Amino acid sequence: MALFESYERRVDKINAVLAEYGISSIEECREITLAQGVDCDKIVRETQPICFENAVWAYTVGCAIAIKTGCKKAADAAAAIGIGLQSFCIPGSVADNRKVGLGHGNLGKMLLSDETECFCFLAGHESFAAAEGAIKFALNANKVRSKPL
Repeated sequence: MALFESYERRVDKINAVLAEYGISSIEECREITLAQGVDCDKIVRETQPICFENAVWAYTVGCAIAIKTGCKKAADAAAAIGIGLQSFCIPGSVADNRKVGLGHGNLGKMLLSDETECFCFLAGHESFAAAEGAIKFALNANKVRSKPL
């Protein structure tokens, strides 16, 4: 049974990325994150209650990659999460070609790095989901920064 939308168009790319990190399946990602006390399903749905299932699983994959690679800093974990997000971009799509998943992870990394002193975002109606995520990121970034945004 498919776990999320367009599963068959995404799964081969996702599994190839997971193999790079010694993870055998998408479901194992959930086990890895829950074992560390990270409930990605809850976090994503609290941020965006009307999210697509693939958003939950993409963040779960990214968090599992962050855990498997031993990320200790939030900024590094954000970049690793971006790898998971990128793995969900349908091959050949605009999002895949523009590396949207990696871009989201690197934006998170930038917000969580003390080198960044100021943050501003602008979003139109077509990127409301991205704005919701950015707002939550901005509200919580100072928890791990030594110097507030």
